Amino acid sequence: MNGLIFQGDAHAAAANADFQVWRKAMADKGWGTPTWDKAYGGAGLSAAQAKIIAQELSAIGAFNPIRSYGTMMLGPTLLEFGTEEQRLQHLPRISTHELRWCQGFSEPGAGSDLASLQMKCVDAGDHWVVSGQKIWTSGADQADWCFALVRTDTSVKHGGISFLLIDMTSPGVEARPIVLISGSTHFCEVFFNDVKVPKGNLVGAVNQGWNIAKRLLQFERSSLSEVKTDVTPLAPIAHAMLGTDAEGRIADADARARIVHNAMRHAAYLQTVRRFNEEARNGGPGNGVSTLKNLWSNIVQRRAELLVEVLGADGLGWSGDAYPADAREATRALLHSKAFSIYGGSYEIQNNITAKRSLGLPDR
Repeated sequence: MNGLIFQGDAHAAAANADFQVWRKAMADKGWGTPTWDKAYGGAGLSAAQAKIIAQELSAIGAFNPIRSYGTMMLGPTLLEFGTEEQRLQHLPRISTHELRWCQGFSEPGAGSDLASLQMKCVDAGDHWVVSGQKIWTSGADQADWCFALVRTDTSVKHGGISFLLIDMTSPGVEARPIVLISGSTHFCEVFFNDVKVPKGNLVGAVNQGWNIAKRLLQFERSSLSEVKTDVTPLAPIAHAMLGTDAEGRIADADARARIVHNAMRHAAYLQTVRRFNEEARNGGPGNGVSTLKNLWSNIVQRRAELLVEVLGADGLGWSGDAYPADAREATRALLHSKAFSIYGGSYEIQNNITAKRSLGLPDR
């Protein structure tokens, strides 16, 4: 109903035989990661050619079956900071979705202030020993690998962090799903109990992980702000649920005004994305990712609220046979959308970045 595909839905789709055939066909052509070099499992295409593939997928109501944390965040990071050995080991298996990745950043005492993280990584000679906890780790219970920030120096804050790749099947790793109000369990808390990690799994230099993490977060925010055109218009649903007036408009004038406003913001957002892309191609500032991330998150949240409101009593439940399946999905989407204010960095952090980098405002 709402055009949004959540992780749980993707896992369910993955069990479908037709989906597997489609995913393999996309992977064989390298279209899941079209701009990556063929040696890394991509198609070696230009950004313009990749955009055409994305547009054609959207035109048929499809989504990229290879899209994952590996393609959106880790892959671009390894292309920029990884060794050739690391790229050849991981990128081909990311481009085929052979292995799934999770992001080990947040900790119970290090959320918005990520640099406060305390998960220890001790040099044991021929390997690292990792001990600590991560939380709100999406898909950790089903992930094969984790890219994590670890503390390699306790004497400094930002300068004591390293970027490490951890095999989730290693002894001492335990992922526990967290049940959310929507019934979803895609978030996990993950415990690392004296986990041994090969020295070759370090990305970049020791204590240089913070700079790598900042770049990865740019990739993440960019992926969250990509143009999205697959959102089902609310107006036809509102016409069916709320009725129409004598002029054929949505009968509830207040709901009509808010639905139109949301649609206008969506259209303006798409035009803003196109403008930012043109500026970037012509050597412009290219500082709009944080702004776009906040704009899109807010548009999606308001739309989810409007959809549930339009559904009336059907929008009150997120489980059980008493509610239509589409209504349950809409309510779960509303509950899930609240996390968009935090994904990829909170609203407040993104606004600070916009203020400093786009508007040139002082820190105080």
